[in-house]
Amino acid sequence: MTPIKVLLADDQALLRSAFRVLVDSEPDMRVVGEAADGAEAVELARSTGADVVLMDIRMPGTDGLTATRTISADPELAGVRIVMLTTFEVDEYVVQALRAGAAGFLGKGAEPDELLNAIRIAAAGEALLSPAATKGLIATFLAQAPDADGDPGRSAAYSELLDALTGREREVLVLVAGGHSNDQIAERLAVSPLTVKTHVNRAMAKLGARDRAQLVVIAYESGLVRPRVE
Repeated sequence: MTPIKVLLADDQALLRSAFRVLVDSEPDMRVVGEAADGAEAVELARSTGADVVLMDIRMPGTDGLTATRTISADPELAGVRIVMLTTFEVDEYVVQALRAGAAGFLGKGAEPDELLNAIRIAAAGEALLSPAATKGLIATFLAQAPDADGDPGRSAAYSELLDALTGREREVLVLVAGGHSNDQIAERLAVSPLTVKTHVNRAMAKLGARDRAQLVVIAYESGLVRPRVE
């Protein structure tokens, strides 16, 4: 099995060192580079062929959010998955990061197993939301936070794209936005996980989403799924 190539992007050298030791201790992954700011992270993402970037949101110079947008917008880096690292479990930057193309986020205080699992989930193309953040709270932020691009037509555009989905694809999209895995969706709809995966892939293609995290954003911003405040 080819190891997952991991890039570490954080301005704290001590933290990067700790992450490197942890990641390199796993047989299925290895660190291929370290960046102290967002600009360096973008350069290394291109030169190392990284599969997953652990990206700190707040860094001096080019921050993690800007770097995430740059990587996500580059067709040559379409296979790179970004997991945002944040001191705070939920804030406006997390929402912007998801919109920018991040696969998800994790608090810096996460347990080692959580971090390693996050890397594997992101590498597999799944959406990752920190266990400490409730889906209802994330949904509220997605619905209320100002659009990162300042485009008032975003929601309307997504709504039009949804018209291209079949009824079953819409149903699957709602369940994906609810945080359900393919296996859970398959059980609920009484179909095979492979069938669910096909529907998810078709929905991503029709909606121009790079991964499941983007599907979650689209589901909320289009109004297909409404935020639930708990």
